Amino acid sequence: MSEPTRLDKRIAELLGCSRADAQQYIEGGWVLVDGQVVEEPQAMVAAQKLELAPGARLEPIEPATMLLHKPAGVDIQDAAALVTPATRAEGDMSEVRMLKRHFHRLAPLMPLDAEASGLLVLTQDGRVRRRLTEEYALIEQEFVVEVAGSIAPYGMSRLANGLHYRGSALPPCKVSWQNETRLRFAIKAVQPGQLRHMCREVGLDVVSIRRLRIGRISLNKMPVGEWRYLPVGEKF
Repeated sequence: MSEPTRLDKRIAELLGCSRADAQQYIEGGWVLVDGQVVEEPQAMVAAQKLELAPGARLEPIEPATMLLHKPAGVDIQDAAALVTPATRAEGDMSEVRMLKRHFHRLAPLMPLDAEASGLLVLTQDGRVRRRLTEEYALIEQEFVVEVAGSIAPYGMSRLANGLHYRGSALPPCKVSWQNETRLRFAIKAVQPGQLRHMCREVGLDVVSIRRLRIGRISLNKMPVGEWRYLPVGEKF
């Protein structure tokens, strides 16, 4: 029986490549041990069958960005727990290969009230983090707000331009009725609690809030509680 050896060492010997290249194959999800993907270079192997998956290639492993349909009632700081291999949307067309490392250290971006549902971004990518943090005030977001009650006179014009929140005037936004009980907001620099406050100021009670879009990225028809990858090269 063979002595247990680190997987990266065995792969380097098997392929005649460097340990660094062997680690890249393994961490990229290309190495099969007895037919099962193993992504840990330090895993110990002995007499198991080792092989590369079809199409294996050496390439940098890009940090992942996930787009989650956050359920209402979930704080964004707890949302990463919902992003698991089992909750990946069947309609994910990104063609990103799912790796274990993609589920580590996902940072939620673009604030969204706990009671709200809709599009939430979680990322490992510093470039995405900088874009959505440093340019937050410039990126338009789209919300659908279900409301009850009767809107005050001139309420729509006040929602679009003329309200204050936390002592400051709010910048103009675009607002329209989707139907008799749903308002659509296209708005920038949204603060926690702001949409609920705006509606209350014009006599409306908020029933629910859902974020549909951040910049150019839309929620589409992704089911609640599921997620998809942001394809490499697609920008907000």
